[in-house]
Amino acid sequence: MGKHVRTDDGRLLLAEEWGNPAGTPVLLLHGTPGSRLGTALPDLPERRPDVRFFAYDRPGYGGSDRHPGRRVADAARDAAAVADALGIERFAVVGRSGGAPHALACAALLPERVRAAAALVSIAPRDAAGLDWFAGMTPFNVREFGLAAEAPELLDADLAARAAAIRQDPERLVEDLRAELSDHDLPVVSDPAVRATLLRSYREALGTTHHGWTDDCLAFTRPWGFDVSAVTAPVLLWHGLDDAFSPPAHTRWLADRIPGATLELVPDAGHFAAQYALPAVLEWLAR
Repeated sequence: MGKHVRTDDGRLLLAEEWGNPAGTPVLLLHGTPGSRLGTALPDLPERRPDVRFFAYDRPGYGGSDRHPGRRVADAARDAAAVADALGIERFAVVGRSGGAPHALACAALLPERVRAAAALVSIAPRDAAGLDWFAGMTPFNVREFGLAAEAPELLDADLAARAAAIRQDPERLVEDLRAELSDHDLPVVSDPAVRATLLRSYREALGTTHHGWTDDCLAFTRPWGFDVSAVTAPVLLWHGLDDAFSPPAHTRWLADRIPGATLELVPDAGHFAAQYALPAVLEWLAR
């Protein structure tokens, strides 16, 4: 069902929790586009019965109010509000794809609450010094992020049309992605469990509006509002080497700047392989 949480500025966020109520709390942050329902495969609680999972829809997605002009850094305040509402003091955080920068924000800005963080298939800040930001990135992402930086109104119109089409047929986005998937991603997206999770997440994320998608793209291409080198909690950076949605060079850049970060680069794995990596990531967090 989910639970609405009110933030200190009056917005509502739709949160969800599952797993072991007495387990170790882990916040899961969804991708772009996405929702709280797409953060993990259905069998994860059985594989990790020691974990209390929680998640929420980022502003503008699913059941959460929009937060116009939000920065990546604002995720820390929202995550804290959700944790407070659920009675959770300290927690680990895992972000996949579009959720990964937001996980790093939580680690940087909530040092007294975030005990460890994992960022899976992350992008780096748009102003990352020395990084050719678009190199190796799919044409779809190059176009959307390019519009976010140069023509936000065109980005908004483009994503509004895409979201409307996906609303009518959620499989549309999965099929649109297939043309840009690597050989290693194709079998992952064809896995019935992965496909069902993606469709459920997209259906929820874009059920009423495209604004979360737009605001994610804008936030990624503007200053994030924190310095990744300020992260002091243990951090795992996981990336498949055959990822063209978030090129591995982005995670290498992050690894060079986050003190003590553990870098795991996986051969023969693409962007969506991060769906399978979560049990091992949770094992790392537990250690």
